[in-house]
Amino acid sequence: QLPLVESGGGLVQPGGSLRLSCVASGFTLDYFAVGWFRQAPGKEREGVSFINSGSTITNYTDSVKGRFTISRDNAKNTLYLQMNSLKPEDTAVYYCRTGVPYYWGQGTQVTVSS
Repeated sequence: QLPLVESGGGLVQPGGSLRLSCVASGFTLDYFAVGWFRQAPGKEREGVSFINSGSTITNYTDSVKGRFTISRDNAKNTLYLQMNSLKPEDTAVYYCRTGVPYYWGQGTQVTVSS
């Protein structure tokens, strides 16, 4: 069983919204800072957003500021990424990852297209 499993991706029109989820299994997510990464075709994987274990610190890459919101529900062992005002350039496979020892999920595809 994978330690992290993402869901919530799909096909959405420009300007639409999606909410990604990342559920941890076999360990307690609240001990870790966690983040979302994405990888578009032909491009390197990039960090999108991060949140610390206490949810007191968040940061975002410039291209998603004001549109994406990261959050976590430690009681549900789950990380979220609310994505609003989606653009075609947001199309990518989205992954969640913990801090050290860097558990990864398998990714969920987000496609923004009309």
